[in-house]
Amino acid sequence: MRKKFRRVWGNNLKYMYLSIISVVAAIFLWQFVLAPMFSTYFLPSPLAILKGAGELLFKKRTLLEYCFVSLRRILIGWVIGSIFAIPIGLLIGSFKIIKSIADPFVHFLSFVPAIALITVFMIWFGVGEMAKIMLIIYATGFIIMINTATGVGAIEEEKISAAKSLGANRLQLFFHVTVPATVPYIYVGMRLAMRSSFLVIIATEMLAASSGLGYLIWNSRLFFKTEWMYVGILMLGFLGFITDRLWRMAGNTVLKRYVREVRRY
Repeated sequence: MRKKFRRVWGNNLKYMYLSIISVVAAIFLWQFVLAPMFSTYFLPSPLAILKGAGELLFKKRTLLEYCFVSLRRILIGWVIGSIFAIPIGLLIGSFKIIKSIADPFVHFLSFVPAIALITVFMIWFGVGEMAKIMLIIYATGFIIMINTATGVGAIEEEKISAAKSLGANRLQLFFHVTVPATVPYIYVGMRLAMRSSFLVIIATEMLAASSGLGYLIWNSRLFFKTEWMYVGILMLGFLGFITDRLWRMAGNTVLKRYVREVRRY
């Protein structure tokens, strides 16, 4: 057991070191190869971006606030969208009547991007927080809904037949076979929806917000502060990376019984 643990931990450390080396090499090339080839306005160096981050963090004191505001909007919309989308997806996948009714609307609306509805949602819900959160719910919901319904359809007939042969009724079949077998699809759908949420909130904050990372990126051009723009972009990637890793950690712990392929890319 100890040998297996050391072997797995050693392999994980090896790949972690490779990741760190690749990031350091990329920063080195950016600082000493790419940045000198262009003006600071076009492509600021990592040191210039770090200086800009210091200005936003200590002088303007807005960076942490903007990060918190954007992340709060994303998480609220993502959670609410998941709460509504998962049961609907389970119903669509489980009942052919519901699928026949909902299928045209789901597949039609899933091809209408949330970014195209920004103006419509602003008219419906105003320019406050409600419109931004509703857009994230919209962007999140269809991804999770379709993934969940697909998971229900992918359940092996042998599992259903085995449960029926043991005397399971429809309710027991749903909760003890359908839901557990669909968890991996729900998990992946929520992970993909999180990425979509980041895209939507940035576009929304660029057009109708007075705070957030999208607002920071969009308004940096007014002050000719390209380094601030890159700070917002890098913070967006950093927050996305952290939330994705936390969700993968949840898959490796809380959902480990159901999700077995979390370590895959």
